Amino acid sequence: MKYEAMLRSLKGDVDQIDRHIRGNLSSRVPLINEVGNYIILAGGKRLRSLLFVLSARLCGYLGQLSHYYSTIFEYLHSATLLHDDVVDGADIRRGKAAANIEYGNQAAVLVGDFLLSKSFSQAVEIGDIRMLEVLSNTTTMMAEGEVLELVHILNLAITQEEYLQVIISKTAILFSASCHMGAIFGRADNARQQALKSYGLNLGIAFQVVDDNLDYTSNVAEFGKPVGNDLKEGKITLPLIIAMKDGTTEDKTELASLIKKRDLTETEFTRIRDLVNKTDALPKAHQIAWSYIEKAKSDLDVFPDSPEKTLFLNLASYVVERKK
Repeated sequence: MKYEAMLRSLKGDVDQIDRHIRGNLSSRVPLINEVGNYIILAGGKRLRSLLFVLSARLCGYLGQLSHYYSTIFEYLHSATLLHDDVVDGADIRRGKAAANIEYGNQAAVLVGDFLLSKSFSQAVEIGDIRMLEVLSNTTTMMAEGEVLELVHILNLAITQEEYLQVIISKTAILFSASCHMGAIFGRADNARQQALKSYGLNLGIAFQVVDDNLDYTSNVAEFGKPVGNDLKEGKITLPLIIAMKDGTTEDKTELASLIKKRDLTETEFTRIRDLVNKTDALPKAHQIAWSYIEKAKSDLDVFPDSPEKTLFLNLASYVVERKK
């Protein structure tokens, strides 16, 4: 199945998820509704919500309630975006002004808090303590990831292992929780729960590595945020880690000097990208992403062949081959 056909096949699920996002996102405070709609309905792949729905389906759930509860993950993801953009001082999100620019830092943080609370409120409705335990552990780890990332700002000595811990905590853990909770919702046995939990984690790692590569190769129209944004925010991601490890002494010295400037000109960013490309860091990082996709695919071995399993396999390949 080509990726375009795969995405078309999921449109019905995405439409149902969007309908529930609009229906559930309500508050007696108009500003909450306005900012919430601004960040959530601005676009996005709904990937985390889809993983919940599709995991439940892979485990045999045939009902429609999974779409309703999948909004847990979209609200939580949107809360982290609002908070991230305030911390990072971001200007653009999903191709338009970030919510903190449009409404101010205070509104962005407080509406993020509301969305976080909303995700837990919906999880409580399910009435399964296992789901709440997964969600609670996930949000704790995500908060730790935010702090870990802050600790490593402009840390040119960060190792690949330390980088992976940051992206696991910030990004991959929510992918893992979406799949794990979908399996619980689908009443899967423990082996299948653990398989989907691992699938989501490996998928999420690959997703973030690809995102970090795209920061060097995409453009704002495709990517939804300025290229080179991570560098401007002082984030040392995998392509740069590889370049700092594999580059010549002279190139590494020049890279370090440029990166510490923070307020990079377009010419300076182009030079950084040239130095990164000299070490083949981008294809090396992409290969690492593929290694996690292969792990994710092998996690599915506990499931018999089926159209649902094929969809998961294709979704894994799409995550690492996407251009935005």
